[in-house]
Amino acid sequence: MKRGRLEAFSDGVLAIVITIMVLEMKVPHGTDWTVLSELWPVFLSYILSFVYIGIYWNNHHHLLSAVDHVNGSIMWTNLHLLFWLTLVPFVTGWMGENHFAPVPTMLYGAVLLMAAIAYWILQGRILAAQPPESPLRREMGTDLKGKLSPLVYLTGIAAAYFVPMIAFGIYALVAVLWFVPDRRIERALRQSERHEL
Repeated sequence: MKRGRLEAFSDGVLAIVITIMVLEMKVPHGTDWTVLSELWPVFLSYILSFVYIGIYWNNHHHLLSAVDHVNGSIMWTNLHLLFWLTLVPFVTGWMGENHFAPVPTMLYGAVLLMAAIAYWILQGRILAAQPPESPLRREMGTDLKGKLSPLVYLTGIAAAYFVPMIAFGIYALVAVLWFVPDRRIERALRQSERHEL
């Protein structure tokens, strides 16, 4: 199967995830600024989750741009990633509505951890499907950010038990690390384009 169908399906799912998150934000009753000030945890958790979904969408697009065909293994691992990302609206709402209470903040981190593991598995299946001389295989090499992120998430999950706002800051730190698309994939794409010329 060509990658376009998988990419279109994934784009649609991520668009729905973002839509669900914004619909979960309830309109406040009242018309003054104090009503809005009560919603800061909901809005803050929404912003972080929106950034995370954007990061996954961006990196997913870059990763799939480097392949022409996908196999069944890639399709299933892609669904595995989408499963965890579809849980983001639930944990976002639970964490925000409960003002970053320990258990919702821990579960938020657990979903982020599982999504990171799922992305790492998807990346591995895509690399395994590439020929040995593939620019993508050459560029990926050691994946320091990919290996470091789950450890940082685990630290955040542990911190959430004691000081949830520190955990939130740790989750935001990982988002900052991934905000710029994976440069290794961009280099592989440039190499592929040069070979095609």
